Amino acid sequence: MNIYVELNKIIDYIEENLENKIDYGKLANMIGVNEYTFQKIFSLIAGISISEYIRNRRMSNSGQDILLSNCKVIDIALKYQYNNATSFSRAFEKFHGIKPSEVRKRQNNLKLYSKLHFNEICDSSKNINYDIVEIDSMTLYGNYVITTNEKVGRDAPNFYKKMSKIYGEPKYGMVEYYAKDRIRVKSYWILYDENKKGLIKIKIPKSRWILIRILSQEAKDIQEASTTFYNNFLPSCKYNFRDLPEIEYYHDDITDFLIPIED
Repeated sequence: MNIYVELNKIIDYIEENLENKIDYGKLANMIGVNEYTFQKIFSLIAGISISEYIRNRRMSNSGQDILLSNCKVIDIALKYQYNNATSFSRAFEKFHGIKPSEVRKRQNNLKLYSKLHFNEICDSSKNINYDIVEIDSMTLYGNYVITTNEKVGRDAPNFYKKMSKIYGEPKYGMVEYYAKDRIRVKSYWILYDENKKGLIKIKIPKSRWILIRILSQEAKDIQEASTTFYNNFLPSCKYNFRDLPEIEYYHDDITDFLIPIED
């Protein structure tokens, strides 16, 4: 038996049953051990207890549910196996740092705890802090380079440097995809908020965006954040994405990584 393969089956089972009561004994039976041994194995390999993992995944999903629906907090609490709104609210605030009643008003400070995947070098899932922001339509001016998934990591910083020498430091970068599934990269843009000779005018429509803040403007840090988003955030989130590019907003020595979502 490959323990990592079997644990991934357990993770899939948990994911399918986050809205149901999860019997630890059943999870233990899936790898042929008793409940105590299972919990010990899980904690040793994952670096987190099974109860904490399940709680984190439920809290992560509940934040998205509150933001995306008009359901009452108590209904979402019951959905994720909390008997009352008080205990749910306490757990929610501890995880997200915000009361569930404030989520729709502020649309920020949410965290996503990604689904765990086991391999022979396993680290527990990490929290990804993000906000949901609404940005009015923007008229920007820039130029682009055609690129691919394999080449964008090299093409983007090179094009940034080229454009900076000609037009000065840009305010925005933009990655364009062939479709909203965001699988195939089409082009990388450098954009300014004022018209300059030789630039192309484009309009970004009003939209809601996932905002992940990167405390750097270095290409390697932006690429690392993008990789984390697509490897960890995307498989675990419930948002529907719009067929718009993703935007990098450079300001105050930081980068806001913006991914468009549907209302």
